[in-house]
Amino acid sequence: MTFRGLVLVAAVVSSTLVSVPAAGAEGCGGPIRPASIITVASCDSPDRIVAKAAAVVPRPGQLAWQQRPVTAFTHFGMNTFTDREWGSGAEKESVFAPPVVDTAQWMRSLKAAGVTQVMLTAKHHDGFVLYPTRYTNHSVVAGPWWLMPGCTDPARDTAQANRERDPSAYWQTRNSACANPRGDILRDYVESARAAGLKVGVYLSPADGAELPKAFFADEVERIEAKVAAGQPLSIEEQATYEDRASAPQGQGRYGTGSAVTRRTIPTLVPHDDRAGALAAGKLPRFTVTEDDYNAYYLNQIYELFTQYGPIDELWLDGANPWRDHGISETYDFTTWFRMIHALSPGTVTFAGPAGVRWVGNEAGQARETEWSALPTTGDPNTAHNEELFVGGATAQDLGSRQVLADPAVRYLQWAPAESDVSIRPGWFYHPDEQPRSAAQLVDIYRRTVGRNSSLLLNVPPGPDGRIAPADTAALAGFGQAVARTQARNLAQGAPGAVTDSSLTTAEPLDRPLDVRLPRPVTFDQIRLGEDITRGQHVEGALVQAEIDGTWRTLATVTTIGYTRLVTLPAPVTADRLRVVVTQSRATPYLATFALYRTVPAA
Repeated sequence: MTFRGLVLVAAVVSSTLVSVPAAGAEGCGGPIRPASIITVASCDSPDRIVAKAAAVVPRPGQLAWQQRPVTAFTHFGMNTFTDREWGSGAEKESVFAPPVVDTAQWMRSLKAAGVTQVMLTAKHHDGFVLYPTRYTNHSVVAGPWWLMPGCTDPARDTAQANRERDPSAYWQTRNSACANPRGDILRDYVESARAAGLKVGVYLSPADGAELPKAFFADEVERIEAKVAAGQPLSIEEQATYEDRASAPQGQGRYGTGSAVTRRTIPTLVPHDDRAGALAAGKLPRFTVTEDDYNAYYLNQIYELFTQYGPIDELWLDGANPWRDHGISETYDFTTWFRMIHALSPGTVTFAGPAGVRWVGNEAGQARETEWSALPTTGDPNTAHNEELFVGGATAQDLGSRQVLADPAVRYLQWAPAESDVSIRPGWFYHPDEQPRSAAQLVDIYRRTVGRNSSLLLNVPPGPDGRIAPADTAALAGFGQAVARTQARNLAQGAPGAVTDSSLTTAEPLDRPLDVRLPRPVTFDQIRLGEDITRGQHVEGALVQAEIDGTWRTLATVTTIGYTRLVTLPAPVTADRLRVVVTQSRATPYLATFALYRTVPAA
């Protein structure tokens, strides 16, 4: 994918907008410096590329993120009220009308599951925005949720009359005396999360049905009506458009129009913009970019998120371009998006961004048995949605072995830990005819994701009543209790303190077998291993053995370890002497975690 030119000036008031830096080395024989992104030179030998992969390390934001193993995804929006998975963008704002939005109840339910970070869909593919943005009228401000019950505001009639020509028309009415004090759902979510001690992420969809041109939508309706007349099945996207065929996209028609690429300022001030004074005084940053209409819209919303709701610990964006096959697409300027995110918040990890986090490759809650965080890419991670850059694609079974590292297409290496997204229910949004997974099923997903060097991104969708359903809350509590009770006591106490304390950076080198002698025999059925990833990810093969009746027996054979490797044994084992033996590695590994647990089943 190609990206338009950038004018990178006036960032953060007067400095330059920069990418996540990539480290190199002099020629192909100089020293290799640890970094989160490292270039691969054409003259690098296979052994040198492996050595470079061993030197890839997480940046501070990634390191903090990997120590938050379970994040809750909150899919809540227009689809919650239309009983859909995919919206058309033509839904009226009046459809979004929850009686309450109890974000405090959401946080209680999620925290009971052991969640340490939460992430809200501030804008899904339908384009409806859950905070009062200045750049589209298709947001919570334009719906009944923004008003106190029984209260009317004549200014909203004016906003409705002006909405076609002024995307900030409804935003201008936000401070009405009728305004619901909890109308800003993103604000409420962020404040409830922080009050609960949780980190915060935001999902801002690049795809935006509300911004489709009305003429395109009309053509789509005609095409889909012909399919219906012919008795042909519809996709979920087509079904939503068909159901809303009497309406039209509710935005400004900026998506995929081929609009002029021109020099623009971010933030783009709107009439009566409350940021004008801070910008003039240099208290807020200003960026000059060269963009089309839609990319400017998206960048303005990124700016709003980071300057009004930060700190944002994770920004989630996918590469969906869902109408491409039907004649309209938008060229997302990921290069500028990533640079602006990094300039506004260097500690934020961006999904599919440079030195960010990556999709595990499925939505089944299943990480690979061999899951690398140090991965090769075929292009500069700063310039594209990173799923396009992994050798074989994001769903490939092997993303980081020596064989993949040696692929001639490899140009960069970067730290890109896996994130496994899965929903507690069959759908991502709430549907009344669906039921959540059981606590035991969630524990199994935890083992297959967190236990395989991935984080778990567990979606829990609130219902149209504005609450997480009791069945979901019960499953979450059972899941959280099972994991917490199992891991409440490390039975390996008595092993070297460097591997049983809570510090990631106190570790034992594994250049020889690590001998673990316990003061007395213990019975366990889970083994947890973890590398000191501040030094990189190095283990390619390892054994855990126990001395039983005078004979060393192999209990577990693993490939990668990474931040966490959790092995559940088929039956409990009793032993007082164990050892960890590395059979292959890229450099000297350092073991930071060794734990033995006895499973407490989910109730």
